[in-house]
Amino acid sequence: MEYENKKLQEFNKYLNGKKVAIIGLGVSNLPLIEYLNKYKADVTVFDSKEIDDINKEAIDKIVSHGMKFYFGKNYLSNLKGFDLIFRSPSCLPTKLELVEEAQRGAIITTEVEMVLELCPGLTIGVTGSDGKTTTSTIIYKILQNKGYNCYLGGNIGHPLFEEIENMTPDDIIVLELSSFQLMGMKISPKISVVTNITENHLDIHSCMEEYIEAKKNIFKHQDRYGTVILNYDNEITRSFEKEAPGKVIFFSSKNKIANGYIIEDRKIKFSVSNLRAYILDGNDILLKGTHNLENVACAIAATRDLCEISDVKEALKDFPGVEHRLELVKETKERIKWYNDSVSSSPTRTMAGLNAFPFKNMILIAGGYDKHLDYNVLAKPILDNCKALILLGQTADKIEKAVVKEMKYSAKKIDIYRCENLEETVMCANTISVKGDIILFSPASASFDMFENFAKRGEAFKYLVNKIVK
Repeated sequence: MEYENKKLQEFNKYLNGKKVAIIGLGVSNLPLIEYLNKYKADVTVFDSKEIDDINKEAIDKIVSHGMKFYFGKNYLSNLKGFDLIFRSPSCLPTKLELVEEAQRGAIITTEVEMVLELCPGLTIGVTGSDGKTTTSTIIYKILQNKGYNCYLGGNIGHPLFEEIENMTPDDIIVLELSSFQLMGMKISPKISVVTNITENHLDIHSCMEEYIEAKKNIFKHQDRYGTVILNYDNEITRSFEKEAPGKVIFFSSKNKIANGYIIEDRKIKFSVSNLRAYILDGNDILLKGTHNLENVACAIAATRDLCEISDVKEALKDFPGVEHRLELVKETKERIKWYNDSVSSSPTRTMAGLNAFPFKNMILIAGGYDKHLDYNVLAKPILDNCKALILLGQTADKIEKAVVKEMKYSAKKIDIYRCENLEETVMCANTISVKGDIILFSPASASFDMFENFAKRGEAFKYLVNKIVK
């Protein structure tokens, strides 16, 4: 008998004639246009961009369906009287117009929250300041290898709302969830992972507390049958244990915890009452760095009741990692290796990248858009691991100031170079590197001062390396 999703059917009936707003015409909201039109909702679309800057395909869809739209400056001034509002992740629920609509009675949600509400199968969510994409991808690959029909979405993959009518109770969805998506969310995945919490996105969130509270939503709405996997080594995530409604599983690479997943000497072990069972040797996989072994431990914990360890090993044996994450771009005849770690948009991510290599005489290229983060924490790891630092972008002054200050208390000194653009940094690194060097592009900053996103930045870096380096 063909499965019928009763909850989805009720939602589809509810849409008929309802006033629905879509805020933002990003990738996640585009499938909503067709879906809401199919079920005869009265849709109005809002976007802060001017009409000439919006995807033509999206405009054509809106016009062909006779939907109203408001674009550009003051685009939300007409957000009044709606029954249901789908906000984009970048439009936080604290925005005045959304607060006023919520107080009037509108339901404020997101595409990914509605997927969680309507999905009939098992839901797994991953968040954290670092490691979300890699952990989500590993979980997805393990489940695929086992033979599950699963979907990867949220911050990666494709919008899952367009798949919702095809999902069954036997399916599994894996979601990478940012603080922007989690903020205001009133439902949590059945299995949740929090890789770590460090300063991030403070250019958008009003304070660190708001950022942390948003992250908590990945587990706070679970019931007692839910599971949350937490980083024991991170003080913030460790404190989440007391708020978790369901089961808590810890992982650690720094502490000998009695119960949970432990990384020791690049080996992952499972500890129960201090009795440890060997699971996986990190030397048998391609992923570099302790931080990636932590990501693997998270993935094992999330899939422990669904798969065997053999499924994990099979899924990981040829997995080189996700693009723009310690990605080897080129190795020259002089054994100079160039790595693209463009995803590293915070100091902690760059620290993890530096510590992933045993080589302690690296050349680091860093700097970019300023998210108002503290760069003092990055200074010592740079001195400990690098022989030279090449800087660009808005955060160049902050990073240089932190490193120069640290050098006053250190016997080691490094050369610091300043460049105007990414091409200059590649040329500079190419000039100063010698046989056996590792050159790491790990900005410790966002991309928005020069590039649309970290992926575009990473693509530009790879192009320049392949063009300039012989």
